[in-house]
Amino acid sequence: MLTIRNVETYYGNIRALKGISLEVPAGKIVSLIGANGAGKTTTMKTIAGLLTPKSGTIELNGKQVQGLRPHQLVQEGLALVPEGRQVLGPMTVLENLELGAYRRKDRAGIQQDIEKMMSWFPILKERVRQLAGTMSGGQQQMLAIARALMSRPKLLLLDEPSMGLAPLVVADIFKVIQQINNEGTTVLIVEQNVRQVLKIAHYGYVLESGQIVLDGNAQELLHNDKVKEAYLGVKKHA
Repeated sequence: MLTIRNVETYYGNIRALKGISLEVPAGKIVSLIGANGAGKTTTMKTIAGLLTPKSGTIELNGKQVQGLRPHQLVQEGLALVPEGRQVLGPMTVLENLELGAYRRKDRAGIQQDIEKMMSWFPILKERVRQLAGTMSGGQQQMLAIARALMSRPKLLLLDEPSMGLAPLVVADIFKVIQQINNEGTTVLIVEQNVRQVLKIAHYGYVLESGQIVLDGNAQELLHNDKVKEAYLGVKKHA
């Protein structure tokens, strides 16, 4: 579904992505892991059209999309849940959900999807008239995911969905991500909770200093000595 080839992205004169290549097959969950500053969020912003790569290609469903604006990429079936959630605080839960479907015209379908989001995230049904800015971090993260799903994406990008959340909330978020995938949505997820994300992912890539240094089956990565030492705090025995 998504193919990235030799993508380089710059911030001014700083080369943040140094020719990365990766693939996200349709129907799978693919994880992108790495330390702070590795280039994970830059990768997501580049895919989502918030940054334009200086070189390389990005293909979505066989169509080159590098250089398209974010709203155009939504039309192509891509949605991003950004780092830090970024819900619209002065608007209600319902208004945030409706905004996620702003490019759709099928009012009956939109209403059906709102009801589906309420069933997936029951707390949103309880808080439907509440201002999003007054909700807890976990509730806002659920709203951010639900809002993105309202565009009916084929590919969902999740940037650090567990950041700053309590462990029980994180477990709920990851269960929902699996459910979203089981319903047919392909997922690319950036996540520092390496153990948790590799348990639900099918495939993973490790990013260091703007370069892919390792990739493989998620279960294999979970037991890889380098991954265990660098990201899981497991020291290799001599």
